[in-house]
This record gives sequence, C-alpha cells and structure tokens, in this order.
Amino acid sequence: MSMKDRIIEQSQKFWQSLEKADSKGMREVCDPGCWFVHIGMSCGLDEEMEAFDKKLFQPTQIDIHGQEVREWGEVSVCMTDVDYSLLLGGKETTHHFMTTEVYQNRNGEWKLIQFTFTALVN
Repeated sequence: MSMKDRIIEQSQKFWQSLEKADSKGMREVCDPGCWFVHIGMSCGLDEEMEAFDKKLFQPTQIDIHGQEVREWGEVSVCMTDVDYSLLLGGKETTHHFMTTEVYQNRNGEWKLIQFTFTALVN
C-alpha cells in the first residue's frame, strides 16, 4: 500500500467515525495534541470530542467529493472536498468545505495532527 493510500485510509476512518459521532474512533486516528479549526472557533482534541459526546455537533450526512494527498517526508496533507451536514443547536445546516488534514508519521503510524475547515462558496 502506498503512503498516499495509507493517508486516504486514515482520513476515511476519521470521516466515518465523525459521521457516526464516534469520538473513540476519531481519537484512534488523532494524535493527542491534534488541533481543530472551525468557523468561529479552534480547539484541541479533548474539546472537539466533547462537542460530539455532548451532542453539540450531530452529523447527519457527509458527502466526500474528492481527496488529494501531498507528501513531505514524515508529514502528509490530505485535502478533502466535502459537503458536511449536521444538527447545530437543533437546526440542520450544510456547508461545503475543503478540509486540510495534516498527518505525521510517528514510528510507522500516521496520526492526524491538524484538521482545518475552510468554507467554499459556490
């Protein structure tokens, strides 16, 4: 399996867990120091997972349109073009995003260290 395929596999695991609001599954992909940047806020892994556990973020549907990986030695970046629908404050919302997912190879295991949402306007 190529490095790009391994990164896509890790990203897919994260997105599948995110869609189910499975914080345990998301944590398995992430480094404990992973940082998340959203519209209007940024936070560490524990705060991000707490938002799912407390149902502040309730994903309803995720449609991935494409993924592209760039490699730089022990660091790889996966760009994911996605429509992300969720209940936020009890209201359904859908956003078209490009996410920037930064993975670092730690002793042969690729871990997510940075996850940034960028809203795309059509």
